[in-house]
Amino acid sequence: MAENVTAKQEIRRRRVFYIPGYDPIHPRRYRELYRKESARQGQISGYSVDLIGRQGTSTYGWQVTGKMDGIETEAEFDVLVWSDIVRESMDLNIFQTYLMMARTAGTYIGSGALCRLMQLRKGPVIAALYPVGMLILQLLLAVLAGWSMGGLIALGFASLIGGSLAKLVGGAAGIFVFIFLLKWFRKIDNKLYVYYLMHDYSYSAASKGANPPQLEARMAQFTDQIAEALTSDVDEVLVVGHSSGAHLGVSILADLVRGGRVPKSGPKLGFLTLGQVVPMVSFLPNAGRLRRDLHDLCQTDQIAWVDVTAPGDGCAFALCDPVSVSGVAPATGKRWPIVFSAAFTKTLSPARWKALRWRFFRLHFQYLCAFDRPKDYDYFQITAGPISLLERYRNRPSSNSRIDRSISKFTSMDP
Repeated sequence: MAENVTAKQEIRRRRVFYIPGYDPIHPRRYRELYRKESARQGQISGYSVDLIGRQGTSTYGWQVTGKMDGIETEAEFDVLVWSDIVRESMDLNIFQTYLMMARTAGTYIGSGALCRLMQLRKGPVIAALYPVGMLILQLLLAVLAGWSMGGLIALGFASLIGGSLAKLVGGAAGIFVFIFLLKWFRKIDNKLYVYYLMHDYSYSAASKGANPPQLEARMAQFTDQIAEALTSDVDEVLVVGHSSGAHLGVSILADLVRGGRVPKSGPKLGFLTLGQVVPMVSFLPNAGRLRRDLHDLCQTDQIAWVDVTAPGDGCAFALCDPVSVSGVAPATGKRWPIVFSAAFTKTLSPARWKALRWRFFRLHFQYLCAFDRPKDYDYFQITAGPISLLERYRNRPSSNSRIDRSISKFTSMDP
């Protein structure tokens, strides 16, 4: 279990860098989520977190003051924004999306990555197959509807304008219905998440696990921002990588460490990964850069890395050690990450769990939200409390039920 977080004040000032997953939405959503959920958790746990917006800076963020058991801590948040890259990658028409689906499926199946991923958690694999199945179903429904409507119209007009002309009219009507229905499915994707998820999984698959140049350039900017914070007057720099943001964080921090940009006398450096989907990328053939970064980061004594997932989150590889399952754990000297579960079924009341259980995408964000029966994971104590990530979980062992055997077919660490 974690140590008593109110035993002492170790941290007075903290910088927090939040790396979102594959998300096209403006980062203000994360500020408002933090505002709302920190207030809820404070009411439940008996502390307060006050949030104010931040003006006049080149990056998006906010400031908070945490008051826990009479101890006050200040934190400044930055969202490391790559939503513009996400939006650009999603700017495909329907035909291009179906081609992308075929290419993505071919990459995961042909490389053997899908077969290996199925040896981990079934939830995220099902989530990955969901958009493929739904796109195929939508195509079949559109074809069936177009064919049926075209046939009915041709039959109805045959006696009026002749069989040949009626077939042409029916064919045109069928094509119209086919296109209309596919566009309608695309229009309601904010409820179905089919196109969103398809673009998400295809983003890394397009380069078979290698980072696109545009993303690498943005990650270099993020690295510089964190390096600058490590030379500032704060007690801890905490990097939070959520979902796809987790593997971005791995590479960013590995670059910092290898580049000698983590000062020995500087702030403590913490890395918190939440709901990670690292194997979706690290199991691909060209992900040598990520595998090397996992290998290097797991051995350093310059960070504290804690990985939190939950089996109730069907979009994450719950309790899968991202280093070990990727086949790059060193024979000796592995220190990180500490892997444990947020245990939704225990940290959420039965009523709350019942309300959220089938809301898969909402559950994927639960790590950033309030728990009505919190145990040793509390996002707001970690980000706005007086104890560093290292001290909080110094004596916290990884869960015995974690998967930590080598499973990936590809283990090359050549970038």
